[in-house]
Amino acid sequence: MKVVIIGPAYPLRGGLATYNERLARAFHEAGDEVRIVTFSLQYPDFLFPGQTQFSTEPGPTDLAIEVSLNSVNPVSWVRVGRKLRRERPDLVVFRFWLPVMGPALGTVARLVRGNGHTRVVAITDNVIPHEKRPGDGPLTRYFLSACDGFVTMSRSVLSDLQRLGFGQKPALYRPHPLYDNFGPIKAKSAALAALGLPATLGYLLFFGFIRAYKGLDILLEAFADTRVAALPIKLIIAGEFYEDAAPYEELIKHHQLENKIIRATDFIPNNAVVNYFCAADLIMQPYKNATQSGVSQIAYHFERPMLVTDVGGLAELIPNGVVGYVVPPTPAAIADAVVDFYAGKREEMFEAGVRVQKKQFSWPIMVAALKEVAG
Repeated sequence: MKVVIIGPAYPLRGGLATYNERLARAFHEAGDEVRIVTFSLQYPDFLFPGQTQFSTEPGPTDLAIEVSLNSVNPVSWVRVGRKLRRERPDLVVFRFWLPVMGPALGTVARLVRGNGHTRVVAITDNVIPHEKRPGDGPLTRYFLSACDGFVTMSRSVLSDLQRLGFGQKPALYRPHPLYDNFGPIKAKSAALAALGLPATLGYLLFFGFIRAYKGLDILLEAFADTRVAALPIKLIIAGEFYEDAAPYEELIKHHQLENKIIRATDFIPNNAVVNYFCAADLIMQPYKNATQSGVSQIAYHFERPMLVTDVGGLAELIPNGVVGYVVPPTPAAIADAVVDFYAGKREEMFEAGVRVQKKQFSWPIMVAALKEVAG
């Protein structure tokens, strides 16, 4: 089968690019011919909240990546769409995560389908965004209406598709596959040494770009709980601020948490991810709302216990008491779990649960689902 994936990829950086590149390899492993079409411009700089959109690491040498789609230039949408219409791939897989991408991706999809041969499917991270803006609904519907089918990575997004009126189209839920492209598991002692951290303390990890919906403020409030403050542990904040850092710094100052925090608040390159996860006792996802999280799938790969809040689709992948904790998004509930984790010496038990549960998150399952909804 001839497959084209349209979405972020190198030289862009971040979780979406990492996912799309891993998905391309999965199609290749299945015997398909595959290439990625990515953005020459993903966001105008004034809309991008981070430091840079581009990777500083070497690009993959085993993938065909075409840098040609400009998200704000309709001429490029038409050019890419007409080119793919002529090439007649069997399957085009779009990655859809923000309504603002609806016009570009929806136009390309319509042009490609005009050849009467190519099937268009979408991996829909979200169809109702975490941070809502005027016009989200029409932009999202413009894209969704151009697709033949959908794969969602949480049941909540599958329900959102139905609520938006797209329940008549083929759609499947398949959990986010493992992020197994950050290297093998490293011994905790070696990971701590790589980060220059003493092995005499325990460490919790908050990983990924920082935005309001991810609940870092709730986690900081939990660290102010007197029971947590008494534990010989620190919180590693590893990820770039995608909003003003000042409110978080005020919380740290207000609760006198400075000696409990380790900041790594730049973008974490792929080759350093292993150290942060393998150094941590427990991976923290105190989100206020969410659909699914790639952080969970990195944690599964590195066989680390997790704490997630019971919002959106997060709890679907985290059996409570088996691989970690599912708790309400409150400081008290998070603090209770942290205290239980250390007092009950749960790490080894949860690690064993993670090793069993991780077997279900496979890339071949995702590839098969995309082909199935394509018909």
